[in-house]
Amino acid sequence: MASSDIQVKELEKRASGQAFELILSPRSKESVPEFPLSPPKKKDLSLEEIQKKLEAAEERRKSHEAEVLKQLAEKREHEKEVLQKAIEENNNFSKMAEEKLTHKMEANKENREAQMAAKLERLREKVGGPALLSGDQELKVCTSDVARINCLEQGVGCHFLFWGSRH
Repeated sequence: MASSDIQVKELEKRASGQAFELILSPRSKESVPEFPLSPPKKKDLSLEEIQKKLEAAEERRKSHEAEVLKQLAEKREHEKEVLQKAIEENNNFSKMAEEKLTHKMEANKENREAQMAAKLERLREKVGGPALLSGDQELKVCTSDVARINCLEQGVGCHFLFWGSRH
């Protein structure tokens, strides 16, 4: 647009601003618009161009599918590693717990044997020692009725011990 196409008419002036009226002159039929009114028409695609576009789309689809499969494989591999680590930690925990329990059971067994030996020693002192037993007899400490009967049948001196609240 040229400057001759526009007329500026001042309406009023104020301290806060100015008011204008712009008057555009009518267009001449000779003038060509500076921008196209409709988009340019697309050219017709040939069969080869359509085929190339289809092949490119197929290649993109295959590439995307391969990427998705790769990500799934990586995810499965990570899950396997996590599962293997969990199994390993569980096995280590089981071994440690078993070793701890075995150690505790051995300590309890040794403690029980020491207590039994101490009670047997006190019993021998109370009875008068092994000198009171004749010949090849020995003194056994029986902790159940069945054991006491077995000792009596074998002719072995036996003293019956009560455990717990039966003193």
